Amino acid sequence: MSGHLGRLYQDRLALLTDLYQLTMAYGYWRTGMATRQAVFHLFFRHVPFGGEFVVSCGLHAVVEFLQQFRFSTEDLDYLATVRGADGRPLFCQEFLRYLEQMRLECEVWGVPEGEVVFAPEPLLRVQGPLIQCQLLETPLLNLINFPTLVATKAARCYLAAGGAPILEFGLRRAQGPDGGITAARAAYIGGCAATSNLLAGKLFGIPVRGTHAHSWVMAFEDELQAFRAYAEALPGNTILLVDTYHTTEGIRHAIEVGQELQRQGGQLQGVRLDSGDLAQLAQLARAELDQAGLTQTRIVASGDLDEFRIAQLRDQGAPIDIWGVGTRLSTGFPDAALTGVYKLAAIQDEQGRWHYRIKVSDDPAKTLLPGVQQVRRYESDSHMVCDLIYDPRQTPQPSLHQAQVLQGSRPEMGKGVRVRDLLVPVFSGGRVRHVPEPPESIRQRTLGHLNRLPQAVKKLQRAEPFPVLLEAHLAQLRQKLVQTQPHHSSD
Repeated sequence: MSGHLGRLYQDRLALLTDLYQLTMAYGYWRTGMATRQAVFHLFFRHVPFGGEFVVSCGLHAVVEFLQQFRFSTEDLDYLATVRGADGRPLFCQEFLRYLEQMRLECEVWGVPEGEVVFAPEPLLRVQGPLIQCQLLETPLLNLINFPTLVATKAARCYLAAGGAPILEFGLRRAQGPDGGITAARAAYIGGCAATSNLLAGKLFGIPVRGTHAHSWVMAFEDELQAFRAYAEALPGNTILLVDTYHTTEGIRHAIEVGQELQRQGGQLQGVRLDSGDLAQLAQLARAELDQAGLTQTRIVASGDLDEFRIAQLRDQGAPIDIWGVGTRLSTGFPDAALTGVYKLAAIQDEQGRWHYRIKVSDDPAKTLLPGVQQVRRYESDSHMVCDLIYDPRQTPQPSLHQAQVLQGSRPEMGKGVRVRDLLVPVFSGGRVRHVPEPPESIRQRTLGHLNRLPQAVKKLQRAEPFPVLLEAHLAQLRQKLVQTQPHHSSD
């Protein structure tokens, strides 16, 4: 494998799934349903962090996973050892041979990374043999949910900071190595300027930045000696952490070292504040730095920051130039996960006729959308107008006329509005159809879309929902299926 999954794990990942996916696959095979064509959609029910949008992320890993999907000999040997409740082998040898010979035939469409999307729009659409679509559920959710969560958090931090640089500092508290690497890439795509994670920098070409820890200062006899030693070691990258002992004294020591650098033709790049009253300390630091002639020295803030704390500090007038955001970004705090799900929307019968499926629930948010879904975006050069979910097979030229409003209000079309479909071909015929882009290109797409997203939709609190409509044909189909269901489910 050539991508970061293979470089991390050195193995195929067909078993990156839940056991029940294999038991269902076995059941489809035993009942003769394995090769029936089916359509699934991966989407999310609720927007995290109390917001109204998410930033799509993770498609690069999906592409790599699909390209390499295959059960290895070691995988099949392991599956042969799995036992059921009766103590007997769960899967027969004939089924394992079927898996060994299976090659992915699914057609996958996806929303490119860096697109701003809304509930309940699909991020992925998968069509192919039922058994294969089913086996893709868990890995696709795993590869999309977490990076989309972190990219969304990063975008919110970027908006809160007013475009000022944000550094991702979360590796030490991330959920394992892969969690840290995935989070670093997703944070960059969501708007961060750089990461402290060197392995992510190596794997993805993301800019890396860093200062020093309190331990550096504590390793010397006094703070001033530590600052001077750091400036001597890294004269072109001197950012000094000033709160190891007494922050106000640390600022003065940093200024002393900064003036020494200045006399030598260098420059103190910045001072970092990591604790205390950040607004007051930043104002003090700025005043003293300016008075000392260090007007180009920037103030970096860190320490349990998130979008709400950044916005609060800016409202307090804190002259902070760079924001270091760690734990609350890289773990998606306080939302543990994106509520991504993967649901069956259509399946063929024995005669090849399509039948639409819908999951009905007492909770309206869990009543699904049927059909083969595509998302059409209406937008101008300056702003997004609305999205329309439609079935391209039934309505190749959809209209907003009589469309059902799922969220937001019915939009007014102005001049210069154009349309484009969000889901693009990703994989078909056993081949990749979407070449992953460099993270920097994706990041620029994110920032462009955030710029055109209506201000009311991207507010950190009490944001207004973006208009999402359901094309009339799908709305009628959904209503018909809801009325014909034998009973409702609360799941």
